[in-house]
Amino acid sequence: MRLIILLFFVFSFFISPAFSQTPPIIEIHVSDSSFEEGQTIVISGEVTTIVMNTPVTVQIFYKENLIEIAQLQVAQDGTFTLTVSAQGSQWQQEGEYIVRATYGEGNIAEAYFNFYKKLPDPSINFEVKKPGDIGTFDIEYVIRGGTVKDIIVDEKFLELIVLIETETSGTITLNLPRSAIDAKTNDGKDDSWIVLIDGMETNYKEETQTESRIITINFEEGDSDIEIIGTFVVPEFGTFTYLVLSASLIPIFIISSRKNLVRRVV
Repeated sequence: MRLIILLFFVFSFFISPAFSQTPPIIEIHVSDSSFEEGQTIVISGEVTTIVMNTPVTVQIFYKENLIEIAQLQVAQDGTFTLTVSAQGSQWQQEGEYIVRATYGEGNIAEAYFNFYKKLPDPSINFEVKKPGDIGTFDIEYVIRGGTVKDIIVDEKFLELIVLIETETSGTITLNLPRSAIDAKTNDGKDDSWIVLIDGMETNYKEETQTESRIITINFEEGDSDIEIIGTFVVPEFGTFTYLVLSASLIPIFIISSRKNLVRRVV
């Protein structure tokens, strides 16, 4: 009898956590982590238990200010969708916004995104020094939520290092000239970049053009180093490389000439 009781308690210990962890009744998702004024925000979600004649209430807040509110009917499969245009008199403040979905009594889910005002001409040119002080090139960029402190070429690892100082979570868009940095496959086609933020790989968006590649990267408050790694970076086998190579060959030529001179004297 004691053995049966002991086994009962042991069995209860292992299975009780599984029964105590119930899935949430409602979940909510936002189509992206950041939006610019005028862009479309798609909010979607699902409920695990449908309550008849009960809509989902979706609210968008900036801090304590209510920006948007809507009530949505839940489809038969438990899903719901709301499309919002990020513009109008309520959309005035840049920063983090909260999406809150409520369903029935006490069933709440939240998601977050960043909103930025659309600027008429936000791009800035940053003058980047080439290695070896052999010149400079410009990178056009737009940053929201921080400032760019420096952009450095690391020819050893075929990368650009963008040093930023963040005020909040945000985005940076860089117009990378193909003549300065690029990522190509062996057959000459565009390849993917490796993008690291403080050493951790992250995703990015890209728009390709004939002379440049435009990439947009999301960052979090506190991030500082963004590395963009390709397959080519100035001055790969350029003037600087040849100067270094030539400088390294000079002692060889001198030694060789001296040896020939000694042989002639002898």
